[in-house]
Amino acid sequence: MQRTFLLAKIHNCTLTAVNIDYMGSISIDQILLDKAGILPYEQVQVVNITNGERFITYAIPANPNSGAIELNGAAARLAICGDRLIIMSYGQITLEELKSYSPTVIIVDEKNRLLEMRRYDDLLSKT
Repeated sequence: MQRTFLLAKIHNCTLTAVNIDYMGSISIDQILLDKAGILPYEQVQVVNITNGERFITYAIPANPNSGAIELNGAAARLAICGDRLIIMSYGQITLEELKSYSPTVIIVDEKNRLLEMRRYDDLLSKT
Protein backbone atom coordinates (compact mmCIF):
# COMPACT_ATOMS: atom_id res chain seq x y z
CA MET A 1 0.00 0.00 0.00
CA GLN A 2 1.19 3.53 -0.74
CA ARG A 3 0.28 6.55 1.35
CA THR A 4 0.73 10.26 0.65
CA PHE A 5 3.48 12.07 2.54
CA LEU A 6 5.14 15.47 2.46
CA LEU A 7 8.15 15.47 0.14
CA ALA A 8 9.31 19.07 0.40
CA LYS A 9 8.34 22.41 1.86
CA ILE A 10 9.50 25.96 1.12
CA HIS A 11 8.59 27.65 4.36
CA ASN A 12 7.49 31.26 4.93
CA CYS A 13 8.45 32.66 1.53
CA THR A 14 7.25 36.08 0.37
CA LEU A 15 5.02 36.52 -2.67
CA THR A 16 6.83 38.88 -5.05
CA ALA A 17 4.35 39.23 -7.93
CA VAL A 18 0.90 38.29 -9.22
CA ASN A 19 0.22 37.80 -12.94
CA ILE A 20 -3.49 37.30 -13.58
CA ASP A 21 -3.09 37.17 -17.37
CA TYR A 22 -0.62 34.28 -17.27
CA MET A 23 -2.16 30.85 -17.95
CA GLY A 24 -1.57 29.46 -14.46
CA SER A 25 0.87 28.09 -11.89
CA ILE A 26 3.36 29.44 -9.37
CA SER A 27 6.78 30.64 -10.49
CA ILE A 28 9.51 29.77 -7.98
CA ASP A 29 13.18 30.76 -8.03
CA GLN A 30 15.03 27.84 -9.71
CA ILE A 31 17.52 27.63 -6.82
CA LEU A 32 14.70 27.02 -4.32
CA LEU A 33 13.10 24.42 -6.59
CA ASP A 34 16.42 22.59 -6.92
CA LYS A 35 17.15 22.65 -3.19
CA ALA A 36 13.63 21.45 -2.34
CA GLY A 37 13.68 18.80 -5.06
CA ILE A 38 10.50 20.15 -6.66
CA LEU A 39 10.45 19.57 -10.41
CA PRO A 40 9.04 21.90 -13.08
CA TYR A 41 5.30 21.25 -13.58
CA GLU A 42 5.09 19.23 -10.35
CA GLN A 43 1.86 19.66 -8.40
CA VAL A 44 2.24 21.78 -5.27
CA GLN A 45 -0.07 22.94 -2.53
CA VAL A 46 0.20 26.60 -1.59
CA VAL A 47 -0.87 27.83 1.85
CA ASN A 48 -1.19 31.57 2.30
CA ILE A 49 -0.14 32.30 5.87
CA THR A 50 -1.40 35.87 5.59
CA ASN A 51 -5.04 35.19 4.61
CA GLY A 52 -5.56 31.45 5.14
CA GLU A 53 -6.17 30.53 1.46
CA ARG A 54 -5.08 27.03 0.42
CA PHE A 55 -4.93 25.83 -3.18
CA ILE A 56 -3.21 23.44 -5.55
CA THR A 57 -1.31 24.45 -8.67
CA TYR A 58 1.95 23.46 -10.36
CA ALA A 59 5.47 24.84 -10.09
CA ILE A 60 7.39 26.50 -12.89
CA PRO A 61 10.97 27.74 -12.62
CA ALA A 62 11.76 31.44 -12.28
CA ASN A 63 15.22 32.85 -12.89
CA PRO A 64 17.86 31.49 -10.50
CA ASN A 65 18.74 33.79 -7.60
CA SER A 66 15.86 36.12 -8.51
CA GLY A 67 13.98 35.49 -5.25
CA ALA A 68 10.83 35.26 -7.38
CA ILE A 69 7.71 33.67 -5.95
CA GLU A 70 4.90 34.64 -8.34
CA LEU A 71 1.29 33.50 -8.54
CA ASN A 72 -0.06 33.25 -12.07
CA GLY A 73 -3.51 32.95 -13.58
CA ALA A 74 -6.55 32.39 -11.37
CA ALA A 75 -4.37 31.68 -8.31
CA ALA A 76 -3.13 35.27 -8.52
CA ARG A 77 -6.52 36.35 -7.12
CA LEU A 78 -5.84 34.47 -3.88
CA ALA A 79 -2.96 36.61 -2.62
CA ILE A 80 -1.27 39.98 -2.86
CA CYS A 81 2.41 40.88 -3.06
CA GLY A 82 4.04 40.61 0.34
CA ASP A 83 1.85 37.75 1.55
CA ARG A 84 3.75 34.95 3.30
CA LEU A 85 3.36 31.49 1.75
CA ILE A 86 4.21 27.86 2.40
CA ILE A 87 4.71 25.76 -0.74
CA MET A 88 4.55 21.97 -0.33
CA SER A 89 4.91 18.94 -2.56
CA TYR A 90 3.64 15.47 -1.72
CA GLY A 91 4.33 11.99 -3.01
CA GLN A 92 3.29 8.39 -2.73
CA ILE A 93 5.57 6.38 -0.45
CA THR A 94 5.36 2.80 0.69
CA LEU A 95 5.62 2.00 4.39
CA GLU A 96 8.95 0.29 3.64
CA GLU A 97 10.31 3.47 1.98
CA LEU A 98 9.09 5.52 4.90
CA LYS A 99 11.56 3.81 7.25
CA SER A 100 14.46 5.75 5.69
CA TYR A 101 12.59 8.78 4.39
CA SER A 102 12.55 12.38 5.57
CA PRO A 103 11.06 15.41 3.78
CA THR A 104 13.15 18.44 2.85
CA VAL A 105 12.34 21.78 4.49
CA ILE A 106 13.70 24.95 2.90
CA ILE A 107 13.89 28.02 5.13
CA VAL A 108 14.15 31.40 3.38
CA ASP A 109 14.58 35.01 4.45
CA GLU A 110 12.23 37.90 3.63
CA LYS A 111 13.76 38.18 0.12
CA ASN A 112 13.34 34.43 -0.53
CA ARG A 113 17.05 33.75 -0.25
CA LEU A 114 17.99 30.33 1.06
CA LEU A 115 18.85 30.47 4.75
CA GLU A 116 18.79 26.81 5.63
CA MET A 117 17.94 23.42 4.25
CA ARG A 118 16.77 20.87 6.80
CA ARG A 119 15.55 17.33 6.84
CA TYR A 120 12.30 16.93 8.75
CA ASP A 121 13.96 14.49 11.17
CA ASP A 122 16.33 17.31 12.16
CA LEU A 123 13.35 19.53 13.01
CA LEU A 124 11.70 16.85 15.15
CA SER A 125 14.88 16.25 17.15
CA LYS A 126 15.00 19.97 18.09
CA THR A 127 11.48 20.05 19.58
